Amino acid sequence: MVLVDSSIWIEASRRDGDLGAKVALEALLEEYEAATTSPVLLEVLGGARKEERKRMADYFAIIPHIQADAKDWDKAISFAWFLRDNGISAPWNDILIATVALRREIRVYARDKHFDAMANMMGLTLYRPGYGGSYSPESPEG
Repeated sequence: MVLVDSSIWIEASRRDGDLGAKVALEALLEEYEAATTSPVLLEVLGGARKEERKRMADYFAIIPHIQADAKDWDKAISFAWFLRDNGISAPWNDILIATVALRREIRVYARDKHFDAMANMMGLTLYRPGYGGSYSPESPEG
């Protein structure tokens, strides 16, 4: 399972968006490996163009949704303090997304560079597509 960040959904939905992001997201969807969480839904659907809203909502209706619970919010606050104390400023919603992924022990697929910094500091595993954007299963080491 891979928690797909809004940065990927947004890039893939752009008419002139990065082809690699489009192909990789499609591969995750075809393998039934894409998951979402509430901050992603709000950012993507809230900012969707009128003509894209139904199609995007239909995608999200069939993708597993991982609910952030109270423990996730508390842990995200701790991570936000930890990151800030170490010179990393990341948006709250991305810290929450990372926290949800850590709890479920799944990878995050994102384009935002601060996810790289968060991965190093938080122990988050990022998803890297395979050759040509193909689905890349987790390695046996984790």
